[in-house]
Amino acid sequence: MKHLESTTRSAIEKAAFEKALRHLDGGFGDLPAFETLAPAGGGIEPVLMEAAERLRDNYPYFHPLYAGQMLKPPHPVARMAYALAMWINPNNHALDGGRASSAMEKEAVAQIAAMFGWREFLGHLTGGGTMANLEALWVAGQLDPGKTILASAGAHYTHQRIGGVLKLPFEAIPTTPDGSMDCAALAQRAAKGDIGCVVATLGTTGTGSVDALPEILRLRDRFGFRVHVDAAYGGYFTLADNLNPAARAAFDRAHEANSIVIDPHKHGLQPYGCGCVLFRDPAVGALYRHDSPYTYFSSNDLHLGEISLECSRSGAAAVALWATQRLLPLVAGGDFAAGLSSSRAAALELSRQLSESPAWIVPFEPELDIVVWAPRAASASEASARSQQIFDRAAANHLHLALIQLPASHFSLADWDADRDHVLCLRSVLMKPEHSAWIGEIAARLNLAAS
Repeated sequence: MKHLESTTRSAIEKAAFEKALRHLDGGFGDLPAFETLAPAGGGIEPVLMEAAERLRDNYPYFHPLYAGQMLKPPHPVARMAYALAMWINPNNHALDGGRASSAMEKEAVAQIAAMFGWREFLGHLTGGGTMANLEALWVAGQLDPGKTILASAGAHYTHQRIGGVLKLPFEAIPTTPDGSMDCAALAQRAAKGDIGCVVATLGTTGTGSVDALPEILRLRDRFGFRVHVDAAYGGYFTLADNLNPAARAAFDRAHEANSIVIDPHKHGLQPYGCGCVLFRDPAVGALYRHDSPYTYFSSNDLHLGEISLECSRSGAAAVALWATQRLLPLVAGGDFAAGLSSSRAAALELSRQLSESPAWIVPFEPELDIVVWAPRAASASEASARSQQIFDRAAANHLHLALIQLPASHFSLADWDADRDHVLCLRSVLMKPEHSAWIGEIAARLNLAAS
């Protein structure tokens, strides 16, 4: 366990988990004893060992040298609380299937909403950001049937897919060279008068770019569309203390959106899948109204399944989130917030080192914790080929990066032949708390891969 967790910490956590499990079991001590009839099969240990062997065929997502995609280990308390809840395996569709975990979900979601300044709202957890965004755009489509959804060309591809699922027109607005939505292009398109909802992305998953939400809200006042904030990746950065002024201004206005999506299974330290959708106006709950002849019978209180498009949902995910936020409150200046500031500081430091080197081109300074860059070359094609080569060489030396295609127009300062429209770039998501201390090692291995 020396690579996955320290031995001492692992022993402490195991003891805490076993104590909690005994306490949970004691809550049902007045029931008559019974023998479980779960099939025994050929033995659990061989199967678990085979699973462990299969799982070794993975990149080391937990290690700071994994600086590629947005994969962040769950906090230990989230893992243990999730496992603890799995002894019950609650279903948070109805109170009948998840009484305690439904209450914990409501408390946890209220804390996320409060992070954006909302006290009165409607919201719940989902299986992930895609389902959360689908619900937000479904509500927009119910309120403005047939009207067009707009998002930036840098927004997550799920929005276009969701438009297809909901049979709503979708269009992408071009981005500026820093990867954010071109609000001049948005104003020109919105003037046609057929826009139902504009998606403002606070932290694109490709480059971490933050759309200019204040300007989008100004255009909402002018043209009357809904504004949905997709903060699935970047939402928690509202607690960071080192954002640049433009990003800070965007996060400070998030509370004025009609709906917000955030993914606790990204920066919220949760296991997959755990997304969250929030609506500023609780009255949109009427759009979900339905009845079930067998589900909602044990309480007159609102069941989470009555405000969700999903039916069965993991109660364990809610328990894990509740426990994490109990340990690490979502407040500015707290331990959780410090982790976000550290991730951004790591990205700024890597960006600085790359910018000061003649070997690399950094098209723009990171706004959150995602850094993109390309090797200097005679042409865009050569830079793309070099990116792939460096990516492969770095991985062979245990430094795991990611790749992204960016418009060549983002590299206006590059003195190369723009012989193709897009450039294959290198990309790092520095979202682990350990990354800040490992930037020197990451840069050294990167330079070795480029030599």
